[in-house]
Amino acid sequence: MLEKIVFAGFGGQGVLLAGQVLAYSGMMEGKQVSWFPSYGPEMRGGTANCNVVISEDEVASPVVDIADCVVVMNRPSLEMFEKNVSPGGWLVMNSDLIKTEPLRKDIKVVKIPANTLAEQAGGVKTANMVILGAYNRCIGTVQNSTIIKAFSKIMGESKKHMIAMNAKALELGAYAASVQEDDHRGF
Repeated sequence: MLEKIVFAGFGGQGVLLAGQVLAYSGMMEGKQVSWFPSYGPEMRGGTANCNVVISEDEVASPVVDIADCVVVMNRPSLEMFEKNVSPGGWLVMNSDLIKTEPLRKDIKVVKIPANTLAEQAGGVKTANMVILGAYNRCIGTVQNSTIIKAFSKIMGESKKHMIAMNAKALELGAYAASVQEDDHRGF
C-alpha cells in the first residue's frame, strides 16, 4: 500500500491540518508517513497545500509530483493541482467554492459541498474535516475512528470540545462521497 495525496486550498481553510491529521492517523495505525506543508508568506487567505504520503514501507520522498488523490478546497487549487492527479486517480473538490468542471476526463471526480455540510456539522471551520471524510470514504487509507483520535491528539485539551463537531463533519463528508460511489464503479 502506497498512497500519495495533495491537499490544497487557501490559508485558513485547514488544508494543512487535514493533511496533518491524515498523516498522524496513518502513523497511529503503524504505517510509514510523511507530511510536507507549503504555504505562501501571507498564510491566511494565501495559497496553502501539503503533500501526504502513507505507506506500508519506508517513505522514499515526502514530495508528491503525481498523486493518487488531490483534494482541492478552492478554484485556484483546482487549476494548479488537477494536472498532478495520476490517470485513474481521484480528485475530491469542494463544490461550494468550485463552480467549474475539471478539464480531465481520465480521473474520478467527487464533488462535496464541504462548506454546506460543515455548517450542518456545527461550523464552517470543519469543512476540512468534511473533505477529509469524503477523501477517506473514497480511498480508505485509515479508519475514521483513528482520524478522531488523531484530531484529539493534535489539537490537545484546548480543542477537546470540538471533537464531536469534527466527528460529525467526517461522517457527513463520508456519506456525501458514498452517494457518488455508483458514478465511479467500473471506472
